[in-house]
Amino acid sequence: MSGDINVRFEQIKERIKKKRKWEMQLSDYKTELNDVEKMIYRLEDQLTDEKKDVQKLESVGFTNFFQTLLGGKEDRLNKEKQEVVAVQLKLKEANKTKKEIEQAILEVNNKLKDVVNVEIEYHSILSEKEKIITRSNSISARQLFDASEKIGDIQAYIKELEEAIHAGEAAEKALADAVKSLESAEGWGTFDLFGGGAITGLIKHNHIDQATEHIHAAQSKMRSFQKELLDLDENADIQVEISGLLKFADFFLDGIIADWLVQGKIRDSLEQAKDQENNVKRIVTGLKFQKERKEIALDEIKKEREALIAGF
Repeated sequence: MSGDINVRFEQIKERIKKKRKWEMQLSDYKTELNDVEKMIYRLEDQLTDEKKDVQKLESVGFTNFFQTLLGGKEDRLNKEKQEVVAVQLKLKEANKTKKEIEQAILEVNNKLKDVVNVEIEYHSILSEKEKIITRSNSISARQLFDASEKIGDIQAYIKELEEAIHAGEAAEKALADAVKSLESAEGWGTFDLFGGGAITGLIKHNHIDQATEHIHAAQSKMRSFQKELLDLDENADIQVEISGLLKFADFFLDGIIADWLVQGKIRDSLEQAKDQENNVKRIVTGLKFQKERKEIALDEIKKEREALIAGF
C-alpha cells in the first residue's frame, strides 16, 4: 500500500510542477500578445500615414511640378515608397507573430484543463499518506514518505530541464539557419555594391527573403525556449536573463528588415543572430550540467529509499 501511494505521490508532484509552469507561460504569453497587438495598431496607423504621403507626391499640383523641376520629387517618392514597404513588412511579421502567440495560448489552456484539479488530488493523497504514517507509528515510514516526496520533486525538475534543453537545441538550430541565410544575403549584398546588376540584386533579395523566414522561425523557437525557462530561472544555478532572449525578436519587429536596403544593417542582423546563437549555446550547456547534477542527487535519494524499504 505504501509503495503504491509513494508512486502516486511522485506523479502528482510532477503534475503540480507542470501546472505551475503552464500558468506562468500563459501569463507571459498574454503579456506578449498585448504588446504585439499594440504594435499592430501602431503600424496600421503608420501605414495609413505613409500611403497618404505617397499619394500626395503622386498627385498633380503646382508643388509637385515645382519639385519635379528641381529634380527632388522622384527621390522623395522612392523614399516614401520604401517606407511604405518597410511598414508593410513589419506589419506582416507582427500579424504572423500574433497568430503564433494566440495558438500557443490555446495549447497551454488545453494543457491546463488536464491538471485543473491537481491540488485537490494532492491534498487527498497527502491526507491518505498522513493516515498511513499515523497508523504505523514508525520513524522509518515517515522517512520513506519524505524520500518519495524528494524523488517526486527532483524527477519533475529533471523533466523540466529536459524540456528546456530540447527547446534550446531547437532554437540553436533555427539561429544557425538564420546566420547561414544572413551570411548569404550579406555576401550577395556586398557584390551588388560593386555593380552586380539586376540579376545580382534579385539573388540578394531572394537570400533576404530566405533570411526573413529563418529569422522568424528563430524568433518562434526562441519564444518557446524562453517560456520553458520561466520556472527554471529561480532554481537553476545558471545566469539566465530571460527577457534578453526576446530582444532578438524585438530588434526584428522594430524594423531591422526595413533597413536591409542599407548594406550595413544586414551585417548588424548577422552579428545579433550570432550573439543570440552563442547565448543559447551557453544556456543549454548550463542546463545540461544542471541535469547531470540532479540525476546524481536522484540516484542518491533512491538508494536511501531502497535502504529504508529493506529495513522497514
